[in-house]
Amino acid sequence: MNTTTLFHDVLVYRVEAAEGVIGPTDVLVDGRLIAAIGPRAAASADAQTRTVEGAGHHLLIPGLINAHFHSPANHLKGAFASLPLELFMLFESPAGEALRPTPREAYLRTMLAALEMLRTGTTSVQDDAFLMPYPEPEIIDAVMQAYADCGIRAGVALDQPEIPEGEKLPFLTDLATGALRDELARPPGMAADELLAMYDHLISRWHGAENGRLTAAVSISAPQRVSIDYFQAIDELSRRYDLRLYAHMLETKVQRVLADEQPRFGGRSLVHYTADLGLLSDRMNVIHAVWVDEADLDLIAEAGAVIAHNPVSNLRLGSGVMPFRMIAERGIPICLGVDEAICDDSVNMWAVVKTAGLIHNISGLGNSLWPTAAEVLDCLWNGGARAMGRQGRLGAVLEGYLADLTLVDLHTIPFTPLNDVRGQLVYCHGGDAVVMTMVDGRIVFEDGRVTTVDEPAILAEIREHFAGQRGARSDAYHEVEQWLPEYRQMVERARTTDVGMNRWVGM
Repeated sequence: MNTTTLFHDVLVYRVEAAEGVIGPTDVLVDGRLIAAIGPRAAASADAQTRTVEGAGHHLLIPGLINAHFHSPANHLKGAFASLPLELFMLFESPAGEALRPTPREAYLRTMLAALEMLRTGTTSVQDDAFLMPYPEPEIIDAVMQAYADCGIRAGVALDQPEIPEGEKLPFLTDLATGALRDELARPPGMAADELLAMYDHLISRWHGAENGRLTAAVSISAPQRVSIDYFQAIDELSRRYDLRLYAHMLETKVQRVLADEQPRFGGRSLVHYTADLGLLSDRMNVIHAVWVDEADLDLIAEAGAVIAHNPVSNLRLGSGVMPFRMIAERGIPICLGVDEAICDDSVNMWAVVKTAGLIHNISGLGNSLWPTAAEVLDCLWNGGARAMGRQGRLGAVLEGYLADLTLVDLHTIPFTPLNDVRGQLVYCHGGDAVVMTMVDGRIVFEDGRVTTVDEPAILAEIREHFAGQRGARSDAYHEVEQWLPEYRQMVERARTTDVGMNRWVGM
């Protein structure tokens, strides 16, 4: 139940302020909303209002927005050496009945990431959940229940391929023999009509739940992983219910090579192909956009889509560096995401923020074109709100906005001495100065603990549960290693193909 909270004598992050802050001042939260800022805030408080003292050195910022995430691999952080995406995906979600998740497992692994996000000030997440071997109502419910219980704001989609593996990748069917050729032709575990039935369940049961804190989204995973009919059906769901649509595009050079190596693309990039289908829209989150060219970006800008930047994941998987300045110059909103714990190795948005503020400095552009700290924070908050379709409601500490807030203690090492708030938020802070997190007007983290669930008990259960899976995971990884030679050849052929651009550094 929401209460009335007064943040007294706090600094407030404000984009237009010369130094990035106003105050000290007071901020009143009434129910789900920021009701007043300034003298009226204290005057409007009553005897039932809880007061949080800022003592002039606590900074109230918008809650962080993790705009792109996959929750099902949360328990595998640090599990693998760095690999190109196409090899990494063989190990990301191993199959087999021994590893088939129970609803409780799905709940626990979702909660594991939610706890880390709340502890470090992330208040919103967009979860493009790949539920292997396929989504089922009880697994969907477990994921959503974890988000309901912990108190975070979440939009969740079902990221599932809908065509055989061999149709998603270049070169591989020509390289494959024997059992791999059969595997590449095998249809996915769930057909299009069954997947759409799972969306009916997600939307009818969970869209708008928890007073609107939980919402459904839709996902095609990527244009090369679905048929046109399914893509159109997903777009129609997005249009009908005004849902965000997640689509990975041009994350790797392998995906760029698809234009000429898969006949259905007819020499068109995945962005161009999507635009020609009439499915590139302002409801779409274009995820990664590393191997895009200027024509792709013109189409994305014209459609009004958002680009989700996942710089840590792109480094971990060797995918390349997104052309930040080319995107920003076109006015395309950029949001920031972790991607997933297995290729970021945490679910801490501060690492993403810092990496976004640094990686583009080695683009070869003049330093006047490197991202500023203010631009990076704009991606985090304004871009994140735009990605969620919540612009004007999230991403700022303003009257009338939803009370998704993070309180940072400036009397901590990252901010001592205080030189520049924006710069120190981006480059110095790893999340340890977060002392309180509020979502939808409810305090969900304070005094070093998540307040909504029994965190120690959940963590103990997670440790015990996943320790029991090590043998089964090892067996599953050994089984997929047989496909590595052909997959490595595919990646190497793509790596040495001239696509008219380079998104790698140090070459």
